[in-house]
Amino acid sequence: MATLVVAMSFTLKPDSGKLTLVLHHYVGDELLNLDTASYKNALGQPFTVTKFKYYIGNIRFRKVNGEEIQIDNYYLVDEDEDRSKKISLNLPDGGYTAISFIIGVDSLHNCSGAQSGALDPVNAMFWTWNTGYIFLKLEGKSPLSKSPGNIFEYHIGGYKQPANCIRRVSLALKQTLVISNATPKELQIKADADELLKSPTTIDISVLSSVTDFHNATIIADNYADMFSIIGEK
Repeated sequence: MATLVVAMSFTLKPDSGKLTLVLHHYVGDELLNLDTASYKNALGQPFTVTKFKYYIGNIRFRKVNGEEIQIDNYYLVDEDEDRSKKISLNLPDGGYTAISFIIGVDSLHNCSGAQSGALDPVNAMFWTWNTGYIFLKLEGKSPLSKSPGNIFEYHIGGYKQPANCIRRVSLALKQTLVISNATPKELQIKADADELLKSPTTIDISVLSSVTDFHNATIIADNYADMFSIIGEK
C-alpha cells in the first residue's frame, strides 16, 4: 500500500527561510536497497530488507542564543516513497546549533483516535486492535529466521510505561547552520537500519524474529534511539 505524504506549502516571511531535511537510509555503511541487497548483522547473520518506515515528530531546533523552535507536525518516512524522505520546513532566520525529534507518536496523538495526513490509518501504521500507532516497521527475510517464510518483522509502538517506545534523538550540528530567506538549506541525515539489530542489545534473528506487541518492544526501541546521524549540511 502506497504511503500518503502530506503536501505542505510554505509562504516564507521576510525573516524566515526554508530548510529541507533529507533522510538517507543505510544498513551499516551500505545504502539500503529493498528486496535485492543482502546484508549481515553484528552476528554475521544474512538478511534482506523488504520494508523500512517510521514516524518522526516534535522536531526542535536550538538557536545559537539557546532559544528553541518547535515544529509540532508528524512525518512518515518510508524507504519505498522517495518524496517522504525530504521534509521541508520553514524556520525563523538565525543560526542553529542542534536538532532533536522523537521517533514515534506522542501520547496525545495516540489517544486522539484515527487522524489524517501522515497519521491516517491508510498508511498501515495504526493498530486498530490497540488503538495506537506503530512507530516503526522493519521487515525482511533471513534464512536463519524460524518464522514462516523465513521472515522477520519488528513493529514497534506503545507510549505507556513500562513499554514506552518513544525515543528522542538529539543531534548537534557540525557547524552553525544559518537560516535566511535568501538561501534554502539542506540537512543530510543518515538513518541506519542496522542499528535496530545491535547496541545496546544484539538481536539474534534465529531467536527473536518477530516483535509485534509490547513484548521485547523496548529492546528494539533502545536500539533505534541512536540510528540517526548528520552526514552533511549545505
